[in-house]
Amino acid sequence: MDKLQEISAPIGRLLLSMIFIYSGFGKITGYAATAGYMESMGVPSLLLPLVIALEVLGGIAILIGFKARLVSILMAGFCILSALIFHQFWMDESQTNPFMKNFAMAGGFLMIFAHGPGAYSVDERHHTPRRVHHH
Repeated sequence: MDKLQEISAPIGRLLLSMIFIYSGFGKITGYAATAGYMESMGVPSLLLPLVIALEVLGGIAILIGFKARLVSILMAGFCILSALIFHQFWMDESQTNPFMKNFAMAGGFLMIFAHGPGAYSVDERHHTPRRVHHH
């Protein structure tokens, strides 16, 4: 069971980070379209470089477990904020699943914030797992 717990942390970070790294690069290649969409939703497109940086750099930081607690709280906030702005299911029922997906991802990030990045992370590389010894 210990090995399963150990490998679940990096796999979990991979699964959480993939969508952000992919989406961030997609915003770079589709910059004008993304900027227009943001403006249409009332969000200044001047924020797009910050969004791209958070998604790509934040995604990579989560993937490798670097400054994971700080980054995860930022990512959780980003997920909730973007759900409320871009996935208003109360206005458009087709946005229900994307809204819930964002809140689920925020939950995953809050777990990293609460428990740390786990094994095979930059943040934990100097920490050896503590073994409980019973005397």
